Amino acid sequence: MVLIDDAVRFLSQIPPFQFLEGPVLRDVSKSLTMEFYPKGTVILQQDGPVSEFLRIIQKGVVKISLRPKGTGEEVVSDFRERGETFGLVSLMGGHQKTTIVAMQDTICYLLPKDRLHELMGSHPAITEYLLQFHLTKYVEMTSREIQGKSLFLGSSDRLLFTAQVGEICRPAATIVPLDATVRQTAGRMAEDRQSAALVVGSTGEPVGIVTDSDLRVKVVAKGHSIDAPVSQIMSRPVIAVDEKEPCFEVVLRMLHGNIHHVAVTRDGALCGVVTNHDFMVLQGRSPLAFSEDIEKQTNLEGLAPVSRNSLSIIGALLREGARAVNIIRIISELNDRVVRKVLEFAERDLGPPPLPYCWLALGSEGRKEQTFRTDQDNALVYADPTEEQREEVAAYFHRFAEFMRNGLVSCGFEPCPADCMASNPAWCQPLSVWRGYFSDWISAPTPKAILNSQIFFDFRPLHGDESLAWELREHLGRLIPDYPLFLGFLANMLVKNRPPIGFFGSVAVERSGEHKHGLNLKVKGVTPFVDIARLFALEQGVRLSSTMERLEALRGGSTLISDLVDELEYAFEFIALLRIHHQYRLMEEGKPIDNFIHLDSLSNLERQSLKNAFRLALKVQDQVMERYKSFII
Repeated sequence: MVLIDDAVRFLSQIPPFQFLEGPVLRDVSKSLTMEFYPKGTVILQQDGPVSEFLRIIQKGVVKISLRPKGTGEEVVSDFRERGETFGLVSLMGGHQKTTIVAMQDTICYLLPKDRLHELMGSHPAITEYLLQFHLTKYVEMTSREIQGKSLFLGSSDRLLFTAQVGEICRPAATIVPLDATVRQTAGRMAEDRQSAALVVGSTGEPVGIVTDSDLRVKVVAKGHSIDAPVSQIMSRPVIAVDEKEPCFEVVLRMLHGNIHHVAVTRDGALCGVVTNHDFMVLQGRSPLAFSEDIEKQTNLEGLAPVSRNSLSIIGALLREGARAVNIIRIISELNDRVVRKVLEFAERDLGPPPLPYCWLALGSEGRKEQTFRTDQDNALVYADPTEEQREEVAAYFHRFAEFMRNGLVSCGFEPCPADCMASNPAWCQPLSVWRGYFSDWISAPTPKAILNSQIFFDFRPLHGDESLAWELREHLGRLIPDYPLFLGFLANMLVKNRPPIGFFGSVAVERSGEHKHGLNLKVKGVTPFVDIARLFALEQGVRLSSTMERLEALRGGSTLISDLVDELEYAFEFIALLRIHHQYRLMEEGKPIDNFIHLDSLSNLERQSLKNAFRLALKVQDQVMERYKSFII
C-alpha cells in the first residue's frame, strides 16, 4: 500500500498522468512495478528486443542515442530525467530504433503494455500527449496550470476574453439613411437620447457614424450648414465587426483607432452597436477606460499618475486568463497612447517642429513586446534640412528629445542604461544620417554594429510623418540582400546565446551571484526566439517588427523555420506568460521587478514545457549553425 501511495503522489505531479481523476490514477498505480538501473546499464538496445513497458523515470537520467547504419557514429538524440517517459516508440512500433542507457543510477516505474493501451483507449488526452510529445500539443494545459497557481485562483471574471461582441451589443437606437440631413440626424439623436447615429446605405450596411463630437466640431464650431447631407460630416468608413468577433479583439481595434463606437453586423447587415461604456459595464475597468483617462490629460502632472496606474490593468487581464501575447498587445497600445500624449505636449510647449519628423519605438517597445515598463528605447528621424536650416533644426529636435526623455521618466519609463534614446544626439538625426548608419552597420558588421542592428532594426513608427520610417525600412530591405556577411554575423550572435539545457538535458540555472539558482527568462528564454524571428525576417525581407508577426509572415515559406512556426509561437507565448506572471507577483509583493525565476517554483508540467521550449530553440540554432557555418566563430 505504501508503494501505491508513493506512486499516486508521484504520478499526480507529472504529465500526462496528473490529468487523470483520482480513482483512475490509483488504479494505474496498482499496475506499476519498479526497476533499478545502475549507472551505465543499457536499458534498451538499438535493434534489440522491443519494450513491453512504458518506463516513467522516478529518479535519475537516461541517454537516448542511435548509430545510423554505415557510419557507426553515436548520435545522441535526447536525455530524459525525472518525470519523463521512454520506450513508447518501441512499444507501439514493434521495433527498437534507439539505445537507452542509464547515465546515473536510475529508478523507473514500469507501466505494462496492455494497461497502457487500455488507458490510451479511454483517455484521448493521454494518447495525444504521449504521441505528440512536444510543446504545441500541451501548452494550453500548461497555461491553465499557470492560471490556477496565480494570485487570482477562483476568479470567473473572464468575459472580455470569452464573450462575443454580439452578446453584449445593444440595438442601434439611432439609424439614419445616407441622404438624411445634419438637422434630421441631430433631431433623431436628441429624440433617442443617443450620443451617436449610424448612417446606413441602401442595403442596410453601415457606411458611417456621426457623434456628438462631430456635431460640435464639424457643424457648430465651423458653421457648417445643418441642411447639408449628413454624409458630409460623418466619419467613414465606420468600424464594423461581425457579431461573432471576440470582445477582446474589438477592444484592441477601438484602442488602436481611438474610437468609442463600433457597429456590429450579422451577415453584413447592421444589428447593433457597442461602445466603450458597454465594455466598462462588462469588465468594470476596461483598457478603454484607461485609454480615455490618458486622452483627457492636458499636462504631464495629470498624465504621470494615470500612466503609472495603467499597469494595474495587467492584474485584470491575468485574472481573465488572457494569453501573454494579448496582454502584451493591450499594454503596448496603452504605452503608445502615453508616449503620443507626451509628444503632443512637446509640440505644444516647444512650438511646431520646423520639419517633418517621425518618433521611432525601438527594441521590445518597437516589437510591441513590453510588459512592465522598463527603460526607454526610442529614436527620432526628421526630414533632411538645407545647410542653412541645419543648426536651428538640430537645436529644436534636441530640445524636443530632452523634453520627451524627462516627460517619459515622469510617466514611469526609465531612461535606457545604454542611452538608446532620442535625447542622445546620435539617435536624433535626419533621414540621410540614419541611412548612413544602416549602411555602415550592414556593410561592416562589427560586434557593436550587430548589437545596434538588434536594437534599431526592430523599429516601428509611433508618431509623426510615418513615410520617413518607411523610407528607412525600404532602405534596409534593399541593403541586406547585397551583404550576406551581415546575416552571417547576426546568425553568429544568435547561436552564442544558447538556451540553458545542461549536459543531461535538464534546465541549468545561475550557480552564483545575486540570482543564484535562478533562470533569466528574458535573456535565456524570450531573447532566443526574438533573435530567431529577426534573423529569418531580415533574410526574407519581411518588413514587420514584432516577433509573432514575423513568425506568421514566415509560415509556409522556404526558410528553415517555415514548418516550425506553430511550435515557435507556442514556445514564445509560454515563456512570455511565465515571465508576466512572475513579474506581476513581484510587483504585488512590493519587490523589485526582475526576470529571474526559480525552477522550484514551477510544476513538473511547467518545467517540462520550459525544457521543450529550450530544446526547440536549440534545434533551430543548430540548423542556423549548419547553414551559416562559415560565419560561426
